[in-house]
Amino acid sequence: MFLSVFDMFKVGIGPSSSHTMGPMVAAARFLDLMRASPFEFAGLRGSLHGSLAFTGVGHATDRATILGLAGFVPDTYDNDKAEAALAAIAETHSVTPEGLPTLQFDPKADLIFDYDHNLPGHANGMILMATDAQGDVILRQVYYSVGGGFVLTEEELAEGKATNDGPAVPFPFHSAAEMLEMANASGKSIAQMKRENEIARGCADSFAKGTARLWEVMNNCIERGLKTDGILPGGLKVRRRAKGIHDALLAERGMNLNAPHTINDWMSVYAMAINEENAAGGQVVTAPTNGAAGTMPAVLRYYLDHVPGASESHIEDFLLTAAAIGGLVKYNASISGAEAGCQAEVGSASAMAAAGLCAVMGGSPEQVENAAEIALEHHLGMTCDPVAGLVQVPCIERNGLAAIKAVSAASLALRGDGKHFVPLDSVIETMRQTGHDMHEKYKETSLGGLAVNVPNC
Repeated sequence: MFLSVFDMFKVGIGPSSSHTMGPMVAAARFLDLMRASPFEFAGLRGSLHGSLAFTGVGHATDRATILGLAGFVPDTYDNDKAEAALAAIAETHSVTPEGLPTLQFDPKADLIFDYDHNLPGHANGMILMATDAQGDVILRQVYYSVGGGFVLTEEELAEGKATNDGPAVPFPFHSAAEMLEMANASGKSIAQMKRENEIARGCADSFAKGTARLWEVMNNCIERGLKTDGILPGGLKVRRRAKGIHDALLAERGMNLNAPHTINDWMSVYAMAINEENAAGGQVVTAPTNGAAGTMPAVLRYYLDHVPGASESHIEDFLLTAAAIGGLVKYNASISGAEAGCQAEVGSASAMAAAGLCAVMGGSPEQVENAAEIALEHHLGMTCDPVAGLVQVPCIERNGLAAIKAVSAASLALRGDGKHFVPLDSVIETMRQTGHDMHEKYKETSLGGLAVNVPNC
């Protein structure tokens, strides 16, 4: 099992990695499939199923799919160009992706929200089709957006939940227990093992540049969120709060009147800044998903700005350690809210953040594993019930509270010696089982929980 740090952390756009980024990536993959096909195509069709249908409008799934079929991809997304493309598509009822002829595509008629037929592989399913001049389907592919921007075809999903193409890595741990065994045998930290795995699959120089860019995008997102106010899009009229809270915190500095718990507000405001940007469709980094994108960067920013002795030289170790934990969760359970509820998104993010913070504050591999276990254990059972299908309520505040839990978990682990009662592997398996047993209405469908008990206007 190998999941790169660049698999766990992807630069993309809001509001959802599984509902926005995933469909855009799937559409791009379908265009590549068409380019490699000998057929002559004249049009496109598509259908969205399961959670992609039920919360697709609030998550901009239709918009992302349309833009993906027009040739846009998350990593190089340009909002001005996207708006111009959408206007042209609405007028001409066609798209002209690079390397393909002009294709007839009327989003209102050719992209269907199918609320009645779930696809068997995953809650986030979609079907993309290409037609000939007579309108007959001559190419069809089923895609599943499995969380965090990861996309699998139905064939890939059937083959298994992990692929391991490429050179062998020196530390191929599949579980937290194996990770600790390898750390003890090698005398290396989790970050050191993860770094050697990454280098075995690529260039050390490009790896350093890549991790630097990830933090740059995360931190820039925090800064934008701290400076922007107004009302978030989507119809709920949710007011941005991060700027006001941040301005108040800055004004209170140096007054010697702050209660100790004010530090929680700093952690929360960093996370809220990112998730407000995500809700507005801004550029974010999946960590491990867009809905949970604020938690881990907030903890890293907290470390850099508020912990004595913190050093930017530790950023890479933080990201590597967090990615190692996130990879274990994804491989052995899920990071998809549509599959396992918000425990899989914000819970995973909190565990990753706790592990990263514990590592850069000098924690042993055993303490790091303990920190991740504490954070994830205390998110078990958390539902995904976004009001109106938007990644706003309760998602924005939830990231702030997850950051606070992560810091508390790391601190508790550092107070111990790494020995503890519940192994991280047991908590991950419990999360998987809980997600399997959770009713569908609590898994990103907006059919239960807060989504039906809070007025949507």
